[in-house]
Amino acid sequence: MKRITSLFILFCLVVLPFVSLYAQDKMVAIVNNEIITQKELNDFLSFIRMQYSSQLKGKELEEKMSSLKQDLLKRLIEDRIMLQAAKNEKIIIEPDRVKDKINEIKKRYNLESDFEKDLAKQGLVQADLENKIREQMYTYAIIEQKVRSRVAVRPDEITSFYNQNKRQFVKPEERILTVFIFQDEDLAKTVSYQLRLGTKIEDLAGKYPFAQDTLSASQGQELRSEIENTVFKLGISEVSSPVKVDKQYYIFRLDNIIGSQQMSLVQSQDKIQAFLFEKKLQEEMVKWLNELKKQSYIKIFEN
Repeated sequence: MKRITSLFILFCLVVLPFVSLYAQDKMVAIVNNEIITQKELNDFLSFIRMQYSSQLKGKELEEKMSSLKQDLLKRLIEDRIMLQAAKNEKIIIEPDRVKDKINEIKKRYNLESDFEKDLAKQGLVQADLENKIREQMYTYAIIEQKVRSRVAVRPDEITSFYNQNKRQFVKPEERILTVFIFQDEDLAKTVSYQLRLGTKIEDLAGKYPFAQDTLSASQGQELRSEIENTVFKLGISEVSSPVKVDKQYYIFRLDNIIGSQQMSLVQSQDKIQAFLFEKKLQEEMVKWLNELKKQSYIKIFEN
């Protein structure tokens, strides 16, 4: 029995680490003369997670990562092909650019130790992050050179798109509001009551401490839900009850409603330009990548 236990311990100490190392170094794909290992795939996932973690948290982050996992190897292969193309073009990335990007990321953290802990949580060290950022910069540079710089939107394309899609370019109803901002809920309730009675703002300003501002709001324009639900129920000159947002209290008075209006071509052209440019860029990216793939040797190893 003791011998069996000893053999098991020996297996755990000697054999299992090699099994784990093998799993990490296992080939998942070959792209031209370069191998992609399972470790590189795992590091790539960790890098993407770290990028998204500045915008998403908890369940939203996990759902996003889950949706990306399915196409992760395909994306890594495409990135490797573009990286190889960048190196063939002898594109140079200055070390200071990578350092600046690392410093920008570090600013999200209170302490450098917090930054290092977050890296460790993703299974990365700073050198891994620097390498990924450098590769990303190579990719952006080759896309700029081979694709983005060749995409252009002509004025007649903008005009044609506008004429065919005028209904998309309607300025929604706009509400003009006066906003009163308070630190104290009871004070906010008092001023709201006084405004409803018709007391002049000037009289209230001399008596109570509050800040005042104006707000132009259209429905669906990323207002916080508690504010949108309040201001779009008000009639002209009507004053709302206090609305708590974070640690402050807000009162809204509706001053005017400007009805929806058809936007002109001049008002719409920047939005159309951006949309058409992005559409053309994506189409050209697909063509260019497909051409690179045709010229490349790609082998994927099934699990």
